[in-house]
Amino acid sequence: MASTKKILFVEDEEHLQSVISLNLELEGYQVVCAQTGEEAIKLYSNSKFDLVILDVMLPEIDGYAVCEHIRLKDSYTPVMFLSARSSPEERKRGLKLGADDYLPKPFDLEELLLRVKRLLFRTEKNVSEGQLSRIEIGEAVADFEAFVVRTKNGEERHLTPKEAMVLKMLISRKGEAINRNEILDVVWGNENPPGTRTIDNFLVQFRKDFEPDPKNPQYFKSVHGVGYRLVLD
Repeated sequence: MASTKKILFVEDEEHLQSVISLNLELEGYQVVCAQTGEEAIKLYSNSKFDLVILDVMLPEIDGYAVCEHIRLKDSYTPVMFLSARSSPEERKRGLKLGADDYLPKPFDLEELLLRVKRLLFRTEKNVSEGQLSRIEIGEAVADFEAFVVRTKNGEERHLTPKEAMVLKMLISRKGEAINRNEILDVVWGNENPPGTRTIDNFLVQFRKDFEPDPKNPQYFKSVHGVGYRLVLD
């Protein structure tokens, strides 16, 4: 039933937030609103939602980073962007980060409600379907369900939740140079982030886990002045 569905709606323009949230509530949905990216991440982390509707241009942390943060934790909660940024490049960027839909502003309210209904109907399935549960890099395996890395020698090392999120981010954007500060924004979100040295230490450990020769990495490459890139065949 629609009345059981809980939607996180993130929009910093108060009038638009009020109008859309009211219409969603009239359709029987429970709506929780946020006005900043940081607030959105906090709400998402503390509750379960059936759909997230995101503006792109948000204070503090933009909608793209919020979407990516969500996708590092789950791959099944549908995400829809509502944005005045309507160029093909912006829309493709949102979809590449894991959004399920991207509706440019201005939009027809009835169309928005139909898209919401379609997304919720389409995702009524096993929530674990499609999750990234494990990946092989070289001769080692990262098991995200057990939170362990298994090396070619059969040894196991515990993977912390933050290490798992950083590793998933590198995997989801393999081949792309990712800035250390962007990793901090996406993975730590509304928490007080550590310094970039923490990311460096994570990569040192990943190289020990996965690389045949950690001093000459094949997979976890440093990008001077930027951060890191994961290279997979």
